[in-house]
Parts: sequence; structure tokens; C-alpha cells
Amino acid sequence: MPLLPDFSDRRTLEKYSSSVSLSDMEIYIFPELLYPLVIANIMSPIIWSWREDPWFNDILKKSFVYKINRIKQFIMDHYVFNLDLETWGLTTKDKEKARFGSFLDMDILKQSNALFGYEGDKYYFDIDIRRHFGLDAYTSDVIPYWKTETIEAMTGFQYKDACMGGAGECVSFTTLYAAALFVIGRIPLENIFLIGTPLHSQNFINLGDGVLTNNRRIVTKRMWFNGTSMSAKARRALENEKITIVSHISGYIHHLFETATINRNDYLQFSQKLKGFLTIELTPAVFINFLRYHMSFKKCFQYRHFLNGHNYYIPLETLFEYEHHSRNSFSEPTRDALMEEIDDEEFSHSPIRSRIVLQDAEGYLEDCKGEPIDCVRKKFLEHTRKSDCSQEENITRLFSELSAFLNVQPQLPDPGKKYLPDEVLDISPVMNRQEIMDLIAEKAESSEVALLSLYTFRQMDKIHWKPFIKAALERNPVSVENLAGKDVEAVYQLISEMPDISIYDGPRLAQPDEVWNFRRGDGVEKALLLANYLYLGKQEKDLYLNIEKESVVLEAGGMKFFFTSTKNLVKKLNLAEQVLGQ
Repeated sequence: MPLLPDFSDRRTLEKYSSSVSLSDMEIYIFPELLYPLVIANIMSPIIWSWREDPWFNDILKKSFVYKINRIKQFIMDHYVFNLDLETWGLTTKDKEKARFGSFLDMDILKQSNALFGYEGDKYYFDIDIRRHFGLDAYTSDVIPYWKTETIEAMTGFQYKDACMGGAGECVSFTTLYAAALFVIGRIPLENIFLIGTPLHSQNFINLGDGVLTNNRRIVTKRMWFNGTSMSAKARRALENEKITIVSHISGYIHHLFETATINRNDYLQFSQKLKGFLTIELTPAVFINFLRYHMSFKKCFQYRHFLNGHNYYIPLETLFEYEHHSRNSFSEPTRDALMEEIDDEEFSHSPIRSRIVLQDAEGYLEDCKGEPIDCVRKKFLEHTRKSDCSQEENITRLFSELSAFLNVQPQLPDPGKKYLPDEVLDISPVMNRQEIMDLIAEKAESSEVALLSLYTFRQMDKIHWKPFIKAALERNPVSVENLAGKDVEAVYQLISEMPDISIYDGPRLAQPDEVWNFRRGDGVEKALLLANYLYLGKQEKDLYLNIEKESVVLEAGGMKFFFTSTKNLVKKLNLAEQVLGQ
């Protein structure tokens, strides 16, 4: 049997309850929850069913890059990014401080969560983060209940009005990618690292040069340095934010906590590999990519084009404008094809004053090949001083930005932590789903990661119900708000008329707002949805749930409400006791 955690300890109860609600805030407070969600998704039948999809025919015969792009495209075709305020509702800073304040320094929360005061990414704070996320309509105390969706909840979005398919927020995509790469791509979990910053979440796949997954994007090292708008978006988090969490099958490390559970050697190897991924040698091609990325420097350069026996000149920004609307790029392999697309009137017969000819710049790069970047900088400055090009100040600034472009320094958690490793779960890509589920159930007796995976998986016949009920009656505000003003009988009727279909298979259960958002649920789930409305909306504390396999009865203040279940569960609960910890 799995271990029974000490739920009399406030922190333990909040952690296991958070393994059900899985808000972004909770994961940053309890980083040990992130990988259990990966494992829960790995145990889900949904991702295993993808193996039968023709889209993945012969995928095992393909290269790693092919696999990861095939998986990425499948995810893009079926799931969209969603970060609205309506799906999972709102909470308040004061409420969350009261919840965590007894065992967590609130300064830690401020340093790891943007909505509590973190200001690491200047982009978001230049545009006003509360306005960006639609929170400017509320008081500054109000914050969103963004929840990291399981694959079942992500898929459930297809049942929401105006949704064409599945959806999820960035941490949900991170855990989905990790699970899909393992199940579909057979990529070992040892090679998959989850990276969390206060505003973003992504994965680093430690194979070859490495690959980043970023929401619905895949970024190779070549793409990281290609200077496009997509790479600019992908780069923003690692360029501007501290990495709060690195999570791995061996454990986690958190920027703000003194102890870590990740295998130290695995973390050091990951750190070295990520730094290598974010660093590149300066070449003419990379320099062009930099100019594409930092468009403010394009005014320093012109391109000399030899045509019909004469030299012609064109501003670099004009070339990039044509590139933007062409299948060809200004990079060397397709440069000639792009030049053929440019109208003759764009060219000047004489060199453009105060601009460096790009071919001269590329020549300096070749001359300094293998030398420190300062060699190129000096040649650029000598060029400007000998010619009529008055760009010395811009060139100095250019090389400062260029150095940062070529060598991004990730703000990783300090490796000098106290390491308290947990048992590493030996989950292999050659195992089938049932073997993995059996392993997790067996290891739950000794491994907290395995035990938390069962709670995150909602395996109700193998876990204690207290954390699930606590989450259900405390952190599902959307259904309560939407049902406000209706009498109890009307709510009961409305819930009863929903399809008796759960988004979770077997003895697993949805939370009330999942039932409400997707307008479907098993009888047990419907009873908990009604209980949530009664508890929060009507302040009813006299709530008893009696489940006898097919029969589900919710008693509330002398009333009885009847539902039918296919979950094959047997349980009797005083619901208020589960919430209040009595």
C-alpha cells in the first residue's frame, strides 16, 4: 500500500492538496510537484493512444530532430495556448499569503512569482503585466488561479464553447512535451529537463546539441541564433529571467531553496550543456542573424551588389524587408535568389554615406576567424575612422550587444546546494503503460515522487481523499461564481442534465471546475460539483458524501441528492472534515 502522509502537518497537507489543483503558484512553492505531473501524463491513456495515430507511422526509424518536430506538429494541431482568466478563476494575494504564510517566507513567493512582485523580464513590465493579462480590471490584490492542466484537462477544452480543440498554459505544455517525447519518441526521461522561470516554462532535451521546447515551438541551437522573431520570443525568458526551477527524473533544484533533490552530476552536466547550447562562434552567417535580431543596427550597413558590370548599393533594412515577405533569406545559401526579387529602384549607384559595406564586414569576420571578438571590433572601428562612416558610437554599442547575443548566460540555480536525493524511478521507454503504472504503485511505498504521481494522476482507489476534497472545495471558484443566484434545486437539475461522462478514465476524478468547464462528469464528480457550490456559495458545512459503486448520495442540510457513477468506488466522507482538517 502507498504511504499515508502526515496530513496533520499543514505543509504536507497543502503540498498534497496542491498536487491536485496544480496552480503555477503552487508548483513554484512545491517544486517537487512538477515531475509527478509528467509521470501522471505518462500514465494517461490519452498519450499512449497517439501511438496508433498514422501521423506517427515509422517514427522510431527517424532521427531525433524528426521525432521531436513530428511530435511538436501533432501538439500544435490539437492544442492551443490558453492563459485566460475565466477557465480557472481568480484568488487574492491575501488568501494565498494566509494559506502559505505559516511555513513559507512571503519574500520567497515575491521572488518567484510575477504577480506577487517579481520583475525579472523587462519586456513584461514595460507593457504592464497586469494589463497584459487582463488583470487591470481588478484590484491589485486579485491574482489568477492559473492551473497547470493534466493532459485530460488540456484535451477537455474541446468541449468548451468557442474552443476548436485542446488547450493549456505554458507549464501544461512543458509537462505534455516531456511525456509525449517519452511515450511517442521513446526519449529517456534522463535526457529531459524541465526549466521554470517566474513567467515562462520550457524543456531542454539533452541530445545532440540540445533542443528547447517552448510552448508550441521547438528551438534547435541553429534556430536559437537565426535572428527571427520566433527565436527572439524563445530567447526572452533565458535572456531576462532567473531560472527558478530545474526539474528532472532524479529530482529538482530551486533557485530560492537551500536544499535540492536532483542528482548533482546530472545537474552539472545539464548546466554545462545548456550553456553550450546558448553559445556560438561568430561567423559571417551568425553576424547576419544578429543584425536581423537587433534591427536597430541595420542602419550601420549597406550591401554592395554587382549587377551588369556595375556595383550598386542597398540599405540593409531594405533587404530584411524583402526577406520578410520572401521564401528566400539573406543568409548565404539563398542570398542570390533574394537579390533577384528586389526592384531595381531600391538600389543606389553610389555607396550610401556613413554606412559600412557588409562585404567588408564579412571580410573582417573571416580575417579574425578563431580570434576573440575584440579582433573584429577593432577592425570595424579602424574602418569607420579611415572612411567617412561616422558610426563609431554605434559600433561600440553593437559589439556589446553582439557579445550578449553570442553568449547568453543562463541565470541557473546555484549548484552549491545541500543535495538530499530521493530514489530515482527507473522508468524506461521500453516499458508499456501498465508496467509503468505498476512500478509507480509499487514505489509509492518508498518514494515521495511516486506517491505524489498517484495523487496528481487522481488514482482515487490508491490515495487518501483528504487532499483531493480540500482542493475541490477550496480552489474551484468558477463554478460557484457561474451558479451564483440560483436555488439549490435548479443547480441540482442543471448538473444532473450534464452528460454522465468523465474526462478521466477508471477510478480517477475531475475537480468541480473541470466538470463545470467541460459540461460533463461522472456521478461522483457531479456530487462534488454540487458540494462545492453548497460549501462556498451557500456556506453549507453539513455535507456528507456516500459512494456505493453505482450509487452516489450527497447529503446537505437535511436534503439528499442522487447521482449514478461508473467509477466503481466505495467511500463515505464528511466533506467539511476533509477541508477543515478535523
